[in-house]
Amino acid sequence: MTSLAEAVDAIAEEHGFSGVVSVDRGGRAEFAKAYGPADRAYAIPNTVDTRFAIASGAKALTALTVVSLIEDGVLRLDTTARSLLRDDLPLIDDRVTVEQLLAHRSGIGDYLDEDDPDLDLDDYLLPVPMQQLAAPEDYLGVLDGYAAKFPPGERFSYCNAGYVVLALLAERASGVGYHELVRSRVCAPAGMRDTEFLRSDELPDRTARGYVPAGDGRWRSNVFHLPVRGVGDGGAYTTVADMSAFWRALFAGRIVPARWVTEMVRPRQDVPGERLRAGLGFFLHETRDQVTLIGQDAGVSFMSVHDPASALTYTVIGNTSAGAWPVLRPLRERFSG
Repeated sequence: MTSLAEAVDAIAEEHGFSGVVSVDRGGRAEFAKAYGPADRAYAIPNTVDTRFAIASGAKALTALTVVSLIEDGVLRLDTTARSLLRDDLPLIDDRVTVEQLLAHRSGIGDYLDEDDPDLDLDDYLLPVPMQQLAAPEDYLGVLDGYAAKFPPGERFSYCNAGYVVLALLAERASGVGYHELVRSRVCAPAGMRDTEFLRSDELPDRTARGYVPAGDGRWRSNVFHLPVRGVGDGGAYTTVADMSAFWRALFAGRIVPARWVTEMVRPRQDVPGERLRAGLGFFLHETRDQVTLIGQDAGVSFMSVHDPASALTYTVIGNTSAGAWPVLRPLRERFSG
């Protein structure tokens, strides 16, 4: 029988994977290996402690930040977005609540609609220069002008804009900047020392640059594809070790109390077209209790899966748009069925 290491190595070589694969139980590593370059121009290789962007994997950080504010009485699940947006984003229905935004059931129009069959994440998708997008308030002009897709609460529809709105609400309700809220309310209690919303034009050492294919075997940096600094719907950088620490802290109740963890990972609906169910900021296996974070963007591919019963975590994190998905296959076959 092929070992996990042999299977991962073979697929990584076949697909030219660039990133890190990690498997651990309770924080004890069973497999961890880095592949490919962190920086192609300078031939700097990835290592197991390289930081990578995780795209929508950061939605869980936003959800936990919001829930921690609810726990403190600063927000409520039934707080309406309108009560804090005031005259901003007038096309958002006055009835939309924090809970609906967390559950992707708000129905608001999306600036980056992943239900669009023609969406190409490697394209240049945003209508403003990337350097203008570094904080939630910067997104008001990007989010405005999108009509509602359906009435609030009617159904599930994955919504990036909803999580940017949540970041705005968190800032306005608390009077504290979004990035500081995530740092103090999620990363610090979880011991995630290498997790941060970095600027793409100021990446420090030990951080992978994201790449998109430019044709003829060439690669181009994703710096003009994504906001210069992520906000509520994505853009954090992390390591596989920090992801392991995150899961352990979450289910130990160190980020938000255990009753809130139970509520956030409670399946609320099936995800149309996917073998997943959705909670609040988290996805869940279609039949098992495994909890999943997923992210994909230009030059970013990421999945981290945790089984609370066995304390198993497996994470694949890459610095190309689709590189993680082939490498995930042997992990999912062995650990998720």
